[in-house]
Amino acid sequence: MNACAFIGHRNINNEIKENLSKAIEDLIREKKVENFYFGNHGAFDFMVRDILKELRSKYPQIRYNIVLAYIPAGKYEYEDYINTIYPDGLEKVPLRFAIIERNKWMINNCDYLICYVKNTFSNASKFKEFAEKKGKIIIEL
Repeated sequence: MNACAFIGHRNINNEIKENLSKAIEDLIREKKVENFYFGNHGAFDFMVRDILKELRSKYPQIRYNIVLAYIPAGKYEYEDYINTIYPDGLEKVPLRFAIIERNKWMINNCDYLICYVKNTFSNASKFKEFAEKKGKIIIEL
C-alpha cells in the first residue's frame, strides 16, 4: 500500500511546518510512500495540503487526496476538490460522527501516520492510539 495519513489539531503553530515537510519527504524518498490522505478541517490539514502540493512538483509520482467527512455545501475550502475521496458508507453516518469515521477510514487505509498531538486528552491523541493498536507506524511532530 505505502500510504500515509495525517491527524492533528485544528490549530497549529507554523513552527512545525519544517518538521512536517521533512517527515513527508523522508517517507517519499526512504519508504517510497506515494499515497497521502488528509482531512479538510483546520490549519493542520491546510498545511499538509500545501506541503504536498509543493512536493508534487519535485516528486510527480505522489498522489494526495482530501478525505471528506461529508459532501461540502456551498463554497469549497480548497480549489482542487478533484483530489477527494468520500469513503463508502459515510453517507449513513450521523454528521456529528462523520469526522471520527473519516479519520478511522484514513488510519485503516495507511501504513504510516504523521500526527501532531499537543495533549493526551484530545481527539488527535485518541486517533494516534487507534493507529498504534492497528499496528501503524507513527511519526510524531
